[in-house]
Amino acid sequence: MPSGLAALLDDVSIIARAASASVDDIAAAAGRAGSKTAGVVIDDAAVTPSYVTGLEPKRELPIIWKIAKGSFFNKLIILLPAALLLSEFLPWLIIPILMLGGAFLCYEGAEKVIEKLGGKKHGENLESPIKDPIEFEKKRVAGAIRTDLILSGEIMAITLSEVAAEDLLTRAGVLAIIGIVITVVVYGAVALIVKMDDVGLHMAKEAATDFGRNFGRKLLNAMPHLLTTLSVVGTVAMLWVGGGIIVHGLHELGFYYPEEHIEQAQHWVELATGGLGGILGWITFAGLSALFGLLVGALIVFLLHNVLGLGHTEEHGEAAAH
Repeated sequence: MPSGLAALLDDVSIIARAASASVDDIAAAAGRAGSKTAGVVIDDAAVTPSYVTGLEPKRELPIIWKIAKGSFFNKLIILLPAALLLSEFLPWLIIPILMLGGAFLCYEGAEKVIEKLGGKKHGENLESPIKDPIEFEKKRVAGAIRTDLILSGEIMAITLSEVAAEDLLTRAGVLAIIGIVITVVVYGAVALIVKMDDVGLHMAKEAATDFGRNFGRKLLNAMPHLLTTLSVVGTVAMLWVGGGIIVHGLHELGFYYPEEHIEQAQHWVELATGGLGGILGWITFAGLSALFGLLVGALIVFLLHNVLGLGHTEEHGEAAAH
């Protein structure tokens, strides 16, 4: 019996060490993959506040919670199983799917730029009269969840491309961790952003000290500028991420010209700027990727609206107004 118990404990110890190693592998892979999704996460966090801008303050957090629940469903129920099936049976489809998502991001970003420059707006937006606030809110939430599905698909596909060589369990664990962590981070940040004006207003009126009241007024005055900045950042991130995905996808498919020339420009800037070469080189790569994305997106906008005569979807039109 003692020897049997010792053997059992030894087996348990081996299983525990194996499980611990597996958890460490998943955590390490999740860290690597998470860093690659930064651009899409920035885009998601910057775009989402626009979906509650202009609505009643008391509805802001409930709407964000609805969108967050939709995002969890998108990532864990729809995209995670689909990503695992793709990686098992059709891994060659991952790059084309990434490129389609990248093209969508370029289209969204380019349309926003065109509209800001005076181009025609497509679909309803907050400048249009709202006849039924409840129905408008439902459409706004549905539109946000659909846009989240695209961005979440990009996040999951980028993650999957980083862990494609791992075993099925590790891939599943990494996708689940990335999906949960990014959703919590993005929508937690969005909730803080959209309520900062309420916090500022409360401090401006109720703070016990002059310093607190002045800080509240400054916070309140800063919010319109913050939201404007987020809108710009979201548009740039859309173009940068979408353009970068397409450039890299073309390279993987054998069309080397765009990525090679962008990388050459990046290396030239790095060599020419010394100690600042790292950051300026990255800015060069991101900027040229965004420019490429803008050109691709503008071409798609032209084809859809001017050649095929298709209007922008209502929900995306609403988001583009911001």
